[in-house]
Amino acid sequence: MHKLLAMGLTLVSVHLAWADNWPAWRGPKGTGISEEAQAPLHWSSTENVKWKAKVPGPGNSTPIVWKDRVFVTCAENGGAQCSLICFDRTSGAELWKRKVPAPIKQLTHETNPYCSSSPVTDGKAVYVWHDSAGFFSYDLDGNELWRKDLGKFEHIWGTASSPVLYQDLVILSAGPGLNTFLLAMKKDTGEEVWRITPPGATSKKVDEYRGSWSTPVLWESDRETQLIVSMPERLYALEPETGKTVWWCEGLGDLCYTSPLVTKEIIVAMSGFHGPAMAVRTGGRGDVTKTHRLWLHEAKNLLPQRVGSGVIVGEHIYILNEPGIAWCLDLKTGEKQWEKRLTGRSWTSMVTAAGRIYTTTERGDTVVIAPNPNECVVLAENKVPELTRASLAVSDGQIFQRTYEHLYCFE
Repeated sequence: MHKLLAMGLTLVSVHLAWADNWPAWRGPKGTGISEEAQAPLHWSSTENVKWKAKVPGPGNSTPIVWKDRVFVTCAENGGAQCSLICFDRTSGAELWKRKVPAPIKQLTHETNPYCSSSPVTDGKAVYVWHDSAGFFSYDLDGNELWRKDLGKFEHIWGTASSPVLYQDLVILSAGPGLNTFLLAMKKDTGEEVWRITPPGATSKKVDEYRGSWSTPVLWESDRETQLIVSMPERLYALEPETGKTVWWCEGLGDLCYTSPLVTKEIIVAMSGFHGPAMAVRTGGRGDVTKTHRLWLHEAKNLLPQRVGSGVIVGEHIYILNEPGIAWCLDLKTGEKQWEKRLTGRSWTSMVTAAGRIYTTTERGDTVVIAPNPNECVVLAENKVPELTRASLAVSDGQIFQRTYEHLYCFE
């Protein structure tokens, strides 16, 4: 009996340790799904604020959380300097900042400030991509472990993809623009393990409307793990250990902003800039366009502008499109179940926690809705009147929101 109790407590502690942290863009599995049973429903810039900390510049990157520390990237001096900042989770005090000079005046769009890539951590080191300034690894106390020059990145809209971790590798979809590739490096040394450039991923000129700002997602089955990557024209599944292509599916547009949405049976990918969306059944090999593509949205009325990623809850997809209109889609058919305009335009990605869906608009309003496929039920509207294009992070009953002025902790 004591052995069973000990085993049960061990399993619970492992689960809580996993659920407490938000170690990467879109959370522990890159899906926007939190296992937290509790999360704030109501807050404002003055209500349920545990702390708020001033950030030294605007940014679209999302904070990550590991135990007692919160990390966020930020550009300063008009992009001349890139920073990784560590805050104390309890008080919001700045613990350390690591500054890196930008070697060039990099191109970007006015709505996409420099340092849009979110960091990632395994609890031992923090990994961060500062675009043309390079890729860096620090320990949790801010000591630099290694750095790697990945070259110059040029696109008129800048960059956005965030690194992901797999076993002993850190993987990055670098680009878009004239310098575009997928890269895996050893976590402990930065040594390059593999590098590929998918067909059609590289632009011919810096102002070409082509490229991927999408962060890859790891898909797992009982037999294997695949790296799912949205690129111009195609969705790819790669072996994360080698970079070799397992399968691909045609149907995406020339521009990809959102991260793929994954379940064990189905993967959903959506283009940006009024491009197509599609769902692919998993388990294929090679070109699966004719054999495994479940549905494809090509009709004009089904192609809104999309920047932020959605979430899959049960058998349905929920997403807030850039104009501020939320949709619910049937996962298996792509059929729209409902749509509703919320409170404004949005670049942020949805997050689920405590059985609710959270989504934030540009003007700082976080709308909380129920995952209801029959109608859009709004549970709360939480106003923080500051420009926001970063997604929320959820950890241990707290929600972290990064605006262009502050980093907030709500509980």
